[in-house]
Amino acid sequence: MTNNESLIQFPCHFPIKIIGKKTDLFTVEIKEIIYKHFSETPDEAIVYQESGRGNYLSITVTVFVNDQQSLDALYQELTKHPDIKMVL
Repeated sequence: MTNNESLIQFPCHFPIKIIGKKTDLFTVEIKEIIYKHFSETPDEAIVYQESGRGNYLSITVTVFVNDQQSLDALYQELTKHPDIKMVL
C-alpha cells in the first residue's frame, strides 16, 4: 500500500464521534459544520449522548463520504472548534 492509498473504500457511510463541552450553542454549531460539508445528512444520522454529570456531549454522526478529501475537510474544521475536545 502506498501513502496515497486509503484503507477506507469510498463511497461509504462513515461514523464520526465528536466530544465536547456542552454549551447552549454546541449542537447548533456542530450541526452547521456537518451540514456545510455533508448537506444530505439526515437528522436521524446524528445521535447525542450527554455525560453523566452533564458537562460534556458526545455526538455521533454517520455521513455518506465520497472521497478522502471530503472526510479530511470535515475533520479539520471540527478540530478547530474551541469547545470540541476530541474527534474520532
